[in-house]
Amino acid sequence: MSPVCFYIRMKHLFICFLSLLSAVTVFGNDSTRVFYRIRLDQDIDKAAQRLVVSGLKKAEEASADYILLDLDTYGGAVDAADSIRTAILRCELPVIAYVNMQAASAGALISIACDSIYMKTGSSIGAATVVDQSGNVMPDKYQSFMRGMMRSTAQATGRDPHIAESMVDTADVLSLTPSEAIEVGYCDGVYEDVVSVVMAIAAGEDYIIRSLDDDMTWIDRIIQLLLNPLLQSIFMMMIIGGIFVEIRTPGIGLPLLTAIVGAVLYFAPAYLGHLASHWEIMLFVIGLVLIGLEIFVIPGFGICGISGITAVVFALAFAMVDNAELFRWDGTLNLEPVVRPIGLVVISAAAAIFGSIWLVRKLYSTRSFNYIALRQELKAEDGFTGVESGLSDLVGQHVTVFTDMRPSGKVITGDGRIYEAVLKFGGFSSKGETLRVVHAEQGRLYCDKA
Repeated sequence: MSPVCFYIRMKHLFICFLSLLSAVTVFGNDSTRVFYRIRLDQDIDKAAQRLVVSGLKKAEEASADYILLDLDTYGGAVDAADSIRTAILRCELPVIAYVNMQAASAGALISIACDSIYMKTGSSIGAATVVDQSGNVMPDKYQSFMRGMMRSTAQATGRDPHIAESMVDTADVLSLTPSEAIEVGYCDGVYEDVVSVVMAIAAGEDYIIRSLDDDMTWIDRIIQLLLNPLLQSIFMMMIIGGIFVEIRTPGIGLPLLTAIVGAVLYFAPAYLGHLASHWEIMLFVIGLVLIGLEIFVIPGFGICGISGITAVVFALAFAMVDNAELFRWDGTLNLEPVVRPIGLVVISAAAAIFGSIWLVRKLYSTRSFNYIALRQELKAEDGFTGVESGLSDLVGQHVTVFTDMRPSGKVITGDGRIYEAVLKFGGFSSKGETLRVVHAEQGRLYCDKA
């Protein structure tokens, strides 16, 4: 038996011992049982994960005797459900699931992780087949992963693993009614409301019901709101789109401010919700520094820029994942939870870049553009001095590559003058090669290989 299964078995034996002790001992007025209720009636995502995990901690801090997980969900993200499942299995207090009215898909996995399950008349549990956001059944490797989690969870809580595995079967997916669940040992009773469940467990003793909703501060509620996956995608687009527009337009204005606000709204709730750590924020900052060095200091686009982009993508992705998910109980690295966040970052980045290009083009012809970028050109005929660089006289002449061009760099003319230059048709040129100037614009030479 593995150490994890041994721990779970010992936990259940300890809970049974406490229940037996409470049944044979008279406590008087000191026997008031505290039930801590966590209402989970939303899609299973990062916000739901934080809600349940923080609720489990608050219940322990409140010295509760039982945790009552009031469930009504059609499922959601598997990685978030796995985190909730793990937190429940590790919880030292007995966790009771009350299915009111649905515990489908990821909700079924969470219910099976609880020490006992109670259901409402007309409710159901099961149908845990993995599907994508369009409702299409995912490939078998995803189903196999889900079957393994359902099976191991059922084994850990002393339930028939074959029943749990059948809930994922794509050919004949299993969903249980209350009477069917009682028959196979997946339901301990049918009650019409939470109070009835509490009264049955209290067995005539005094009890109180505390709710997580009453203990949540306004900061907790704001964090829950900002962890919504849709808002997280919008914040990512603000970050990437703002940086992209700021690079493409001169001056520091609204695009940079948008990126900063997006970064704060993205990382702050993840950090306060214990999803993001210091190293993820530092990785994001390092990525931005590398990108800035590649654009403004190092000519061309090479390993510094690629490293910066990679760092930003991974920082945004890892900030969406609980760090505890990255390492399995045996200490091995688990990259499965970050696959979906990385895909979400890439999609959001593409949407942000294309959206920024479209927005800049739309705004350029309006007065609003004057508030976010410098539109005016410095022309000699308008009275500006020092803007005639004489670069037009170099068109058609040959120059020598002064620094490696990838595709931008520096070139040197025959009389020893050095200019910023770029290969008009892209590519790479080594130091010492001869190029021909084909165009000059905005203080830069555009060259082609001679």
